Amino acid sequence: MKAYLALISAAVIGLSACSQEASKPAEPAAPTASAASEAAPAAPAESAPPADAPASEAVPADNAAAPAAGNCVATVESNDNMQFNTKDIQISKACKEFTITLKHTGTQPKSGMGHNIVISKAEDMDGVLKDGASAGAEADYVKAGDARVVGHTKLIGGGEETSVTVDPAKLADGSYKFYCSFPGHGALMKGDVTLVN
Repeated sequence: MKAYLALISAAVIGLSACSQEASKPAEPAAPTASAASEAAPAAPAESAPPADAPASEAVPADNAAAPAAGNCVATVESNDNMQFNTKDIQISKACKEFTITLKHTGTQPKSGMGHNIVISKAEDMDGVLKDGASAGAEADYVKAGDARVVGHTKLIGGGEETSVTVDPAKLADGSYKFYCSFPGHGALMKGDVTLVN
């Protein structure tokens, strides 16, 4: 039995050496078959921390780019479930213009499940929605010449996309929202427009 256990230990140490794990041979010294099977998974776990180190170094770089910092465009997706894929559009104060592209990833036509993006002050949202509903689909559910509206896209259906360009300087005072003005959609399809440095 001791010879068998010694043979298993030697095999585990040999496997550990083949995997180029300098610190692992001492760990699987327990002479059981389960120790041998645990030695193989231990090799990737040991190599994971060095892989994690560069990944964690990359995370701050990604996070730095997440706000619009110098990137003066954003894409917002909408779907047949009356949802936007974001609740916050961050606009850099450094941008002279900011373009928002709206994509409708659903399949329903705009007559039944159309979406747009309208931007206004938060306190103006209810009035803009009410007047937009009265304006009708042919006006993209936005009252013509509405001074409360900072910008809006046209109404689109499934598979379509559109965009609107806004001046960040017009968003400097107050709290702003983006929302879909298709009747009934604004209750679910809305989010904040935030100016960032």
